[in-house]
Amino acid sequence: MLLHTKFLNLFFVILILSACNSGKNKKNASQDKGKGPVSIDVSIAHNQSFSNMVEANGNILALESVQLKPEMNGRIVYLNIPDGKTVSEGTLLMKLYDDDLKAQLKKLNAQLIIAKKTEARLKSLLLLNGLNQQEYDLALTQLQNVEADIDYTNAQIRKTEVRAPFTGVIGLRRVSIGAYVSPQDVLATLQEISALKVDFVLPEAYANAIGNGDLVEVLDDQLQVYNAQVIGVEPLVNANTRNIQVRAMLKDSKGKLRPGAFVRVQLDVAKNKEAILVPTNCIIPETRFKKIAVIKNGVVDMRTIETGYRGESFVEITSGLNIGDTFAVNGILYLKPKAEVIIKTVKP
Repeated sequence: MLLHTKFLNLFFVILILSACNSGKNKKNASQDKGKGPVSIDVSIAHNQSFSNMVEANGNILALESVQLKPEMNGRIVYLNIPDGKTVSEGTLLMKLYDDDLKAQLKKLNAQLIIAKKTEARLKSLLLLNGLNQQEYDLALTQLQNVEADIDYTNAQIRKTEVRAPFTGVIGLRRVSIGAYVSPQDVLATLQEISALKVDFVLPEAYANAIGNGDLVEVLDDQLQVYNAQVIGVEPLVNANTRNIQVRAMLKDSKGKLRPGAFVRVQLDVAKNKEAILVPTNCIIPETRFKKIAVIKNGVVDMRTIETGYRGESFVEITSGLNIGDTFAVNGILYLKPKAEVIIKTVKP
């Protein structure tokens, strides 16, 4: 009986050892299987055209715009500012009281007549040697002084008038006849809306991507699209916002946009240029660099790259990847430098 028990114990020990060895062998086999080549899909690098659409906030501007203000203090004696109407260039819009200036001008004109006669008489005497040069020069100076005073007075009279500097639509009148105004008072605004402009700002990173003649799209609050052409770029970068200001001329506003309106401006800063593009999931980010798994002769080469524009699903490669290189598009986490791989398919 004792001998039988010993045989049973020995039998169980053998079974346990066999089971352990079997599990160990399966584990080793699994590990050996994991060390084999990884099957991946690849793609071949080539140039592709792409767009980099940027959206900016913009403001509509009139072709010409001005605030109408008097040049001097005075009381309004004439007012011709029709609210919201079109006025022609040179139209008299406002007149200040100028009777005192007109009286001064009348006095100077009388002095001018006497000064001219005196100068002419002394000039005749000078030609006959009946007068010395100094006396004639004094008379000539007196004449010139009177003429200068007349010019000055006429200039002051012109300052009592406000005329339309260009043909445009006048805004709402802000003063009434009889009011005493100063150069700080705004009478109305004048806008030339036969053509419209749009001002918008872009980050300084796009300063070299836009220039005169480039086309942009302008969207209003109804998402209606208008075409515009860039006519100027501010060369100075704003030190506070790090933005640049751009101005474009609307080609056809269709009479639906008004100065001061808020719009959105869309433009392609890439201008359909060609570059190597790869899916974003192919990029392996590291602490200091970015890498991509290039496959050469079935072996992984971890190539350091530099990137440019990043879209929603692709990234522009500016250096590190050449046209014709084969790179992995999946299984990135399982790839290591100099590891062997098996290419399943070549994706476009």
